[in-house]
Parts: sequence; C-alpha cells; structure tokens
Amino acid sequence: MAKHHFSPNLHQSTAPFSHFVQHGDTGYTAGIIGQRTDDGTLVSDDVAEQCEAMMKNLETLLGEIELNTSDLLRTTIYLTDYKDFAAINAVYAKHLEAPYPVRTTIQVAALPLGAKVQIDTVLRLQNA
Repeated sequence: MAKHHFSPNLHQSTAPFSHFVQHGDTGYTAGIIGQRTDDGTLVSDDVAEQCEAMMKNLETLLGEIELNTSDLLRTTIYLTDYKDFAAINAVYAKHLEAPYPVRTTIQVAALPLGAKVQIDTVLRLQNA
C-alpha cells in the first residue's frame, strides 16, 4: 500500500496532490519549484534564485521523511529556456555530491506560477 505525505513546511497548496508518495522501497516527489513557503509566490524572477529555493524546498521535504539528497536515484529537471542550463547546473551541483543521480533535463513551454525551473525525483528509501 502506498503512503502519502503532504509537507506542513512547504506552501500549502489547495491543488489535489501529495508532495511525496512511498511505494515499497521507492519514493516519488511531486514537482517542486522555487516557491516561498509562506505565501506560495516565486522567490524571484531570477532562475538561479528560483533553483536555489527549489533545491532547499526539496531538502526540506526530504528531511521530513528522514531522507536526503544522497537517497536520490533519479531527478527530472524541467526548464523553460535552455539558455538557463548552466545557471541551473551550478546551483544543482552545490546541493548534490558525486555519484550523482541519473537526470533528465527537459525544456517545457510553461511551468506553474511562471516558474523557470522545476524538479521531481525518485528516491530509494533507507528503512522501507
């Protein structure tokens, strides 16, 4: 049976989703953007600042479920403009250590709230 988690420390969206779902020894996060945790607005229009907040939001969520970025198996990065690829990589690399999880990066037409970057992940669970 799947276990669902909606973070009390991230923005409290009214959209119908869970921030995290565990199924067996694997976990999945919803798409996470660079939102402020208090009012849900984007932290900035700057892609690097959005990416920094996105990664901190991911780390907050993982900490609540006793995981961290070393448990990441796969990440998918969605960006609205490939010209931001280098800026996103610089921030992403500050939050992860080698060996890195597999990653797919996809350019999309739009993201929630006009975000420039979003991440979702697949994780191995330590104590499943």
